[in-house]
Amino acid sequence: MTDPPNPTSLVSDAELQRVIADFLALGHVDNIVAMFRQDPAYFAWTGVLLNDPRFGVRLGVSVLFEHLIGLCPDQCLLAIPSLVAQLTNPIDWVRGEAASVLAIIGTAEALAPLRPLLADPSPQVVELVGDILDIQPNG
Repeated sequence: MTDPPNPTSLVSDAELQRVIADFLALGHVDNIVAMFRQDPAYFAWTGVLLNDPRFGVRLGVSVLFEHLIGLCPDQCLLAIPSLVAQLTNPIDWVRGEAASVLAIIGTAEALAPLRPLLADPSPQVVELVGDILDIQPNG
């Protein structure tokens, strides 16, 4: 699901999200770091970006947040609602990617929504979240 076009922009939000995803897929993370720092509204698109089927985009989102958490940690908090929304996504790799980015953010607010995933139907998601929360199986 993408946001409706911004009427004050010549480019729709969906088109800009595709451009961001394409840049991440190509490994141009520095360009996207600059964009996110210039316009914090882009943080709300993080969950949408994680739905991209290209592994390079999802990896790029993680690398992006590894950079951003050191540069603007308070702005990274703006991504939490869009990431939490993906924790119930029917696709297990989207849930796992969202959990991983929440772990990069690392605040109590980012980590608290992960606990229910310890009962996720995907064993990979359960293992990932257990590692993030430092909880052993059956612990």
